[in-house]
Amino acid sequence: MTAVEFDAEMDTCGLFCPEPVMMLHNRIKDVAPGKILRVIATDPSTTRDIPRFCQFLGHELVSHTEQGERYIYLVRRGV
Repeated sequence: MTAVEFDAEMDTCGLFCPEPVMMLHNRIKDVAPGKILRVIATDPSTTRDIPRFCQFLGHELVSHTEQGERYIYLVRRGV
């Protein structure tokens, strides 16, 4: 499997709900439609919150992986 490239990155490690999603809401606006934002988080609630964020706001959750205690999301900005 090849790694998906991303266009921007946001690190929310150490932050807890609702901060990671609030930051994502603001940061995704800086990414052009169709481009990918990589989000790194340590809060387990992001496994629920980020997919819902994408679903409700029309963004695509390209992937979600776990690396140790970190959760890595690739979010493609919708239009």
